[in-house]
Amino acid sequence: MPALETLRSFVNTWECDENDHLNVQFYFAKFEEADRQFRFMTGFSEAQAGPRRVRHVRYHGEMFVGSLVEITSHAAFDGPYMLSIVHVMRDRSTGRIAATALDGYAPSDRAIKDIRKRLDNVIEEMPAVAAPRSFEAVPASLDAKDAELRAANAQLITRATVLPRDCVLDGNADDRFVLACLTDGAPHLWESAGMTRPWLDKNDYGRVALEMKLTRGMPIKAGTVLHVLSGITSVGDKTFTFRHHVFESASQRLIAVMDVTAIIMDLENRKAVKLSEDARNGLRSHMLG
Repeated sequence: MPALETLRSFVNTWECDENDHLNVQFYFAKFEEADRQFRFMTGFSEAQAGPRRVRHVRYHGEMFVGSLVEITSHAAFDGPYMLSIVHVMRDRSTGRIAATALDGYAPSDRAIKDIRKRLDNVIEEMPAVAAPRSFEAVPASLDAKDAELRAANAQLITRATVLPRDCVLDGNADDRFVLACLTDGAPHLWESAGMTRPWLDKNDYGRVALEMKLTRGMPIKAGTVLHVLSGITSVGDKTFTFRHHVFESASQRLIAVMDVTAIIMDLENRKAVKLSEDARNGLRSHMLG
């Protein structure tokens, strides 16, 4: 059976960032809405499958102001998780794949038969284009401690409070809010690693994510005060990876982890730039120990 069309949308000016393309928080917001529609159409819920363990997003092409957004969604049982819900975002004008989201679940053996029956009409093979590339499929550990991370060279990049306007139908903050905290804070990590705003402007460069893996634990309710500790985890010729740790500040409990693969992009030709030795050294100075 074909995948369900779960979203038709549009890229608005206010959803785009300094690179003149759709900001990652709004990719996540559109995937969130597609997932809500998928659940409505199929009756699928976390009551059957347990909580989502991971949302793994890969960015395959840029979406610009005025782009028509289309998302299709299906279930896969041959992916890296016991159950995967796969969302594929396309530019509807061209059919080009812009991004994919892979939602991973680990339902009980007793539940999996009923879930297969419920989703029978929307089961397809796991597409290679949505498979994890930079990171392992398994969820990140949520056992790290604030003090341990600070001692291991992690940097404080964000403090935020969850407001009622940040919460969705279940009363909790969704992925878009988490991404907003991280994308607003990440430039502070880049800046301290030497990739400063003046340097970017001088060279007409932009900071761009290629892949993200979000692992979430407890729900994030209105009134929760958060802080984020981040650090570099690997450095290559063109790409580098970093990890954000989102803490509930009152309890010091780690409630989410985001792994990111990023590049510096030449904004004129829209291609990745090879990192200079100075840039690599700056990044290495913020490696998590």
